[in-house]
Formats: sequence, structure tokens, C-alpha cells
Amino acid sequence: MMINKIRCIGYFLLLCLTTSVNAQDLSLLFEQLDASVVTIEVVEYKVKNQQLTSSGGLGSGVIIDQEGLILTAAHVVESANEINVKLQNGTTFPADVISNSTAADVALLKLRIVPPGLQPATLGRSNDSKIGEQILIIGAPRGLEHSLSVGHVSRKMDRNMISNGEMAGFIQTDASINQGNSGGPMFNLKGEVIGIVSFILSHSGGFEGLGFAVDIDTAKKVLFDVNNFWTGFDGIFLNEALAGVFNTPQKSGVLIQRVTPKSFADKIGLQPGLFQAEILGQNLWLGGDIILSIQGLSCNAPHDLGNIKKQLDLLSPGDQVLIEVLRKGKVIVLQSQF
Repeated sequence: MMINKIRCIGYFLLLCLTTSVNAQDLSLLFEQLDASVVTIEVVEYKVKNQQLTSSGGLGSGVIIDQEGLILTAAHVVESANEINVKLQNGTTFPADVISNSTAADVALLKLRIVPPGLQPATLGRSNDSKIGEQILIIGAPRGLEHSLSVGHVSRKMDRNMISNGEMAGFIQTDASINQGNSGGPMFNLKGEVIGIVSFILSHSGGFEGLGFAVDIDTAKKVLFDVNNFWTGFDGIFLNEALAGVFNTPQKSGVLIQRVTPKSFADKIGLQPGLFQAEILGQNLWLGGDIILSIQGLSCNAPHDLGNIKKQLDLLSPGDQVLIEVLRKGKVIVLQSQF
């Protein structure tokens, strides 16, 4: 009986010691990482009733190099007329968007004035992260800057958002995420960024344990990998249910959401969406082209995009590119030299 009591006391002390060590480890890790996290303040101007009005917004971001590059969520800055980045020490600097993807919900900012001594975070590989792995999120929930929340990787998944020819990957987490966390970094216990906070699923409007971050592998491919064809548009991969709504002549396709001016997608004549609507629980830009095939290869399943990318990688300048699209109920073929 006495031995069992001693064992119980021992287990309890070991548990307390382990908890104390973990808390201390996280405290030290937070101190090391916090200087790389920034608060992003945005201002949007609108004309309403013939009067100019302004509204503000708040998000988070992470410094990724000493030249003033910052990763954040696209929805934080996509409609902003002014962007200001607030560092850990309280100093604020204006910034510009130099690259973004609304489909993957990531954006790359550049400070107009680069102060000395920036402390960038290290970008990891989200593909290496495991379900159950502990993660940290630092941001400004409800304006409470440099707040820490801790949780785990709950799930890894692809959404039907297509950017730079990639299906956008997301990490689900139970770490607390609220308004203001958007764009902030998700760190692993090595102190590496493995995700950029994007959105939550909630019935109440508050956090209910279902938060999502764009995985960093997707962010790097979308913002840094240069490909003349894919970087010109964002799209939504239509599953069979959505394809049925749009009455496509095949079981799927890619609904164009955005086309970058002067890109190859713009040159060949792809048309973007014109207005937004919610269909089957998803907000979509409607009125744009639906890609059915590229170079004769059908867009019937997500894995088809990989085969299409391989085919396009073989193209040389001057080669012909053929894209079959559904436009206003008619199938047409767009063509241009690569």
C-alpha cells in the first residue's frame, strides 16, 4: 500500500515537472520568435453617398528576411488603400503588396523603409508536420498584440482553391484563433513557420476549436515560384456538384476567379469573375471562364493539374498554348504563343 502511494506521488511530481519544463520551453521559444511577428493596420477608402469614408482593419504578419519582406493573409490587405506594419518595438512603417493570391489567401508585403535589426523568422516545411504535433500561434486577436495561443495540428487538407497551378493546402488546428490573428504565423516547436493563419469555422462567430492556416509549402510555391503560365490567375476547382450547377460538358473544370493584368493568362484572353455569390456554401466569383482542358489534357480531377503542369514545363518560348474554356454557355478555344 505504501509503495503504491509513493509511486502515485512520484508520478504526480514527474507530471508537474514535465508540465513546468514544457511551459518554460514555450516561454523561451515565444521570446525568441516574438520579434519576428508584426501587427498590420490597414485603411480602406470608399465613396458612399458622394462622400469619401474610411474604415480600418487589423491583422498580423511575420517578417521573413532582413530586407523588409513580410508574409500575411491576402484578405487582410486585398482591399486596403494604406498598409502600415507595426513592429514589436512599436515603430510603424508603410508597406506595399508585391505579390498575393486570394485563392490561397497569402500575400507578400515589402516595407517602404527598412529599419536596421529586423529579426526574420525561419520558414519550415509544412509537409514535414505531423497530426498531433504541438504548434504556436502569435498575433493580435481582437487587437491584443503579440498574444500567444498554443494547440496542435488537428488535420492537413487541400481545398479546391487553385493558385499558381497548385491546390492550396491548409493546416487545421485547435489553437485559439480570433479576428486579428489573420495573417499571423503558425510555428512548430523548432521555431519554424509552417503556416499563415487564414480563417475559422464557427456557428457563433467566435472560436470553436476549428482554425485553419495556409500551409507554408503552398505559400512559398504561390508567392515565390515563378511560372509564366500559372502565376497569371486564381481559380476554383469545381467538383461534380459545382460542375452540375454550372452545367459544364464534363464532370469538372476550373472556374477562373482572378486574372493578373499583363500576365500570360490575360494575354491569351482568360476572363475573370465579375460578381460574387454563395453557391453550395462557397463564396465564388461568377461570370468568368471555366477551363475544361489545357493542351488537350482535361481538367477532370485535381491530379490532372499535375500532368498539365508537367506538359507546360516542356514548352519553349514561341510554342503554341491551347486552352479550351466554357464561356457564356459555349465551348471556345483560346490560343497564343508561350
